[in-house]
Amino acid sequence: MPNAFSASDTTPASPRAATLHDVARSAGVSLITASRALGNPDLVSEKTIAKVRQAVEATGYIPNLLAGGLKSRRSMTVAALVPAISVAQFLPTVQTLTETLAAAGYQLILGQSGYDHAREEALVNTLASRRPDGIVFAGLVHSPKAREQLRRLGTPVVEIWDLSERPVDMMVGFSHLKVGAAVAGYFLARGWQQVGIATGDDQRASVRREGFLSVIGREVPTVVVPAPSSLALGRRALGELLQQSPGVRAIYCSSDQLAQGVLTEAAVRGLRVPRDLAVCGFGDADFAAHMAPSLTTVQVDGPAIGRQAAELLLARCRGETPARPVVDVGFRIVERESTGGA
Repeated sequence: MPNAFSASDTTPASPRAATLHDVARSAGVSLITASRALGNPDLVSEKTIAKVRQAVEATGYIPNLLAGGLKSRRSMTVAALVPAISVAQFLPTVQTLTETLAAAGYQLILGQSGYDHAREEALVNTLASRRPDGIVFAGLVHSPKAREQLRRLGTPVVEIWDLSERPVDMMVGFSHLKVGAAVAGYFLARGWQQVGIATGDDQRASVRREGFLSVIGREVPTVVVPAPSSLALGRRALGELLQQSPGVRAIYCSSDQLAQGVLTEAAVRGLRVPRDLAVCGFGDADFAAHMAPSLTTVQVDGPAIGRQAAELLLARCRGETPARPVVDVGFRIVERESTGGA
């Protein structure tokens, strides 16, 4: 009679996760020494740290960061919220923020708000339950409910890529109003009166448009497209601007992606840049200097924003009070071929 068997008889047992005991045994040290080497390396020798790290690699041990966080009251994580991951101007900032935090032992968690205040509130609620050691917002926290949640949470917060007289906590950025005003002044200095604007519908782009109009002194033809902007939306924007104002001479775009689309559509229509149409973008994206013609744009030091935001958070995590909780990194117009520059 055939022997009865079950599937469990032939299913291999799941491999056991390595423990700190396994690491200590592999390194030839005590359990407490292994724990100190991973959690408080200043208390043990470099030789011991090296042995324990080799043991971690050999055993495949994954530290329980949650348990460590409960003991130290730190999660060793920082959360960053950006409107959209696809927005190229934020990428250098996020990269430098990540690298600076990682060098201090912190990991970055990235969230996407989608230019939606309700989603912003939901993300803040989620983050509050995770207890990050710091939170970075790309832009200002506009939702009153979210601002109040953050104040109650008591976690260090840095708002970046903007400036305000009412920061939630700390801030690293620049004035979008001044950016728009500077571009308008640049256009007027070149003698361009027939000007237009292609802009995203996000708050920061709207403020730059406000600054532009304050210097021009009147309304100008404007096409507003949904954020985040793209090459396709830039092409559409130029078509609509030319319908509104066929004699438009210069266009200010709220992003380099929109400007790229405007330049593409101008080429399709046989418009010569900058002789027939001058174009200025914003953000100094990687491609801006390498287009044909190269793109005049507003340059902001994104890596500096990321680095200084991380340094502010790390100082607060060490219990220090930053001497400058609000940092203005400024901006500059980089003149290139699309406006007749070198």
